[in-house]
Amino acid sequence: MFRDISNGRAAAQEWNTEHVTAEGSQEISVVYVEDDERLARLTTQYLTSHRITVHVVARGDQAVTEVLRVRPDVVLLDLNLPGVDGIEVCRQLRARIDVPIIMVTARTEEADRVIGLEGGADDYVAKPFQSRELVARIRAQARRGRGEAGPRAERIEVGALVIDSTTMEVTVAGTPVSLTTAEFQLLHVLAQRVGRVLGREQLLQLVHGTADEAFDRSIDVVVSRVRGKIEDDPRNPRLLKTIRGVGYMLTPGEK
Repeated sequence: MFRDISNGRAAAQEWNTEHVTAEGSQEISVVYVEDDERLARLTTQYLTSHRITVHVVARGDQAVTEVLRVRPDVVLLDLNLPGVDGIEVCRQLRARIDVPIIMVTARTEEADRVIGLEGGADDYVAKPFQSRELVARIRAQARRGRGEAGPRAERIEVGALVIDSTTMEVTVAGTPVSLTTAEFQLLHVLAQRVGRVLGREQLLQLVHGTADEAFDRSIDVVVSRVRGKIEDDPRNPRLLKTIRGVGYMLTPGEK
């Protein structure tokens, strides 16, 4: 799964170099739900070298208990698990705790990926994936989960919609709206470009850091979730509009 660390002696040398030069940022804790013992061990070794503490859980029916005990910065969740599958674990976690969830999927599992995002996952990585990509995604989700402002912290007003990237808060007509990190990121990206149509590829690149067409439908899922939270009538959206055949656009929503 990890092309960086599955290549024998050369990989070991690379791992040792990266261990020494790992960035000295704030340590991150992760609960990793994975039943493949070898993959879990290799992943843990690599993440540990990047100041990421990993708590491994091998069964889906033990995941929620461990997450509630550890209170990690990020949950890394495989879909195919014994006991309870990853999609159900995702739903249970989202109902009980506000923690960023990254799903681990196979490229052929489009239906599972979409269902997982509908259940509240914030991001995904597809197998096989680069170990550096996984570290970057974990760090990004941890920053968002902690509410750490990026270099472009700002408050954006789009009609009755107010988005504060410093506090990661959203209100509609003064009423607070609870968004997952993926939902917030998509809405923020659109708000920075209000009145401009963004295609799925652009949104994938801006939100997930990839324009992989295999994940096109995931944007539709997140858009649907956001509409359900910010629109009076999600079936007839006034704020987050679909431009058929092109993409999505955020507008002030005047009638």
